[in-house]
Amino acid sequence: MRMYDIIEKKRDGHELIIDEIKFFIDGYCSGNIPDYQASALLMAIFIRGLNKRETADLTNIMADSGDKVDLSSISGVKVDKHSTGGVGDKTTLVVAPVAAACGVPVAKMSGKGLGHTGGTIDKLESIPGFRTSLGIDEFLANVREIGLSIASQTGNLAPADKKLYALRDVTATVNNISLIASSIMSKKIASGADSIVLDVKTGSGAFMKTFEDSVALAKTMIDIGESLGRRTSALITDMDLPLGNAVGNSMEVIEAIDTLKGKGPSDLRKLSVELAARMLQGAGKGSYDRCVEMAEKSIIDGSALKKLTELIERQNGNTNVIDDYSIFGESKHVYEYKANCDGYIASIRTDSLGIASMILGAGRENKDSIIDYSAGIMLEKKTYDKVSKGDVVARFYTNNKKSIDNAAQILDSSITISNDNLQMRPLILAYIDSSGVNKYIP
Repeated sequence: MRMYDIIEKKRDGHELIIDEIKFFIDGYCSGNIPDYQASALLMAIFIRGLNKRETADLTNIMADSGDKVDLSSISGVKVDKHSTGGVGDKTTLVVAPVAAACGVPVAKMSGKGLGHTGGTIDKLESIPGFRTSLGIDEFLANVREIGLSIASQTGNLAPADKKLYALRDVTATVNNISLIASSIMSKKIASGADSIVLDVKTGSGAFMKTFEDSVALAKTMIDIGESLGRRTSALITDMDLPLGNAVGNSMEVIEAIDTLKGKGPSDLRKLSVELAARMLQGAGKGSYDRCVEMAEKSIIDGSALKKLTELIERQNGNTNVIDDYSIFGESKHVYEYKANCDGYIASIRTDSLGIASMILGAGRENKDSIIDYSAGIMLEKKTYDKVSKGDVVARFYTNNKKSIDNAAQILDSSITISNDNLQMRPLILAYIDSSGVNKYIP
């Protein structure tokens, strides 16, 4: 078998067999296939595409390229949840404790943030003492004993995807549905869950900007999961405005805790309950309506908050943060960003808001950037809200005073104020499973 022949075959629009895909992945990971040949095949795939079977084979081969988590020692149906990334998206901190409180074990490996989207691991590491680097035995023991563990991904989880993504990133071959879907799902398959619930974002703050592209990505990932024996479903959710009001690590943890106390932003609670209900449904806990009731009850009776407290304690975090937010520490500088005219906020470019938060210190411009856990943005007004000139739209928090002007300039060019009161777009746009697409009616 020759790499030249595989490139030529896909270039001409033909289907690759599993042995050819495996030859490519194994050869590239071992260093036997050079970058220039791997790049040529990626471009051929980008242009010609992969069918369902090819995409599933690529995913499974990448999942098999490194460590795989064996969750068989944990009883029950193990359910994972994955978001394609957004601004202010702290749902894992709410959803995972809710699911665990309802009797569904959650063994979740998450990543750090890069660029304008935040990472669950960074948020958890803002809790003093919290450990996200766990050995596999401790990770599994936590799930067996309290029904929940969230840890950073092992460096050898789907290493083929990591190497392939780095090449895609510099060869203009990222934005292909099959390649995106196989990248995400290879890590989910390697993580060992029986059922997977996907939160596919759409809009200005999302990777997929249109509803149609988000649906296409969701359907492809569902096809992969189902073909590999995982019950898989997805929500299409709006990221034309940030989720909740807080954008920044410790600020988002506080907002998640408030939500578990029944006091958080309505949009964060709504989406968290919906995701948790779909996780419970995927674990066979009953009808959709019954699962919504269970999720809501876990917040009302405090059992979900108790699960978060247990998670923090098990992973050596300071549980006093649940009731004393001052433990997180405060930024030295607070800046009030104000409206420059009267009207209604017609739009806020959510990706720009994420970039502004990153500049203040809450995110990474590159892998070596140091996170300021107290930095970020708290929105006092959001899209569709009425404002008067001089109203505080957002508060910036940072320990780097020089970053404030830059962040303010980004918001200046990202916020549109109109005389018209626009109709609010629904938060949850559709639910998708193997039976098809079901649009939500607001």
